[in-house]
Amino acid sequence: MKINWGTGIVIAFVLFMSFILFFVFRVQSDSKYDNELVVEDYYKQERILQDVLNKEANAAQLDQKVKIEDTEEGILITFPEDFTPNDIKGKVSLYRPSDQKLDNELQIALSTSNHLLIPKSDLAGGRWDIITDWQYHGKSYLNKQMLNLE
Repeated sequence: MKINWGTGIVIAFVLFMSFILFFVFRVQSDSKYDNELVVEDYYKQERILQDVLNKEANAAQLDQKVKIEDTEEGILITFPEDFTPNDIKGKVSLYRPSDQKLDNELQIALSTSNHLLIPKSDLAGGRWDIITDWQYHGKSYLNKQMLNLE
């Protein structure tokens, strides 16, 4: 049986597609390849985008911005000095893009100073996305920053 050019091209195309589909199905079904989202409730968070934008706008309008710094002791979050520490409430979310198991969420509980220290002993080295979602006298603020810890 003689195969012409058209039939050869179709056969080559079908073999190539089969080869690609084989690896796609293999990766999707293998448990050692982790296909999870960075955040569990990704789609829910997408719906509340306008609230996030409003909080970020409130934070941008502050005279003294929230500072997130990498220090020798850990991550130091400094809130505006003219705010009363006891009235600052909220949470700090620490996201590790490379490993969801290291993600952490801390409540903001300030008593005497406007500083919050997260010890380095609680954190692995590498990239961290830090989201500070806080309220002061009924107004909400949101700050995001990326840090690389050594």
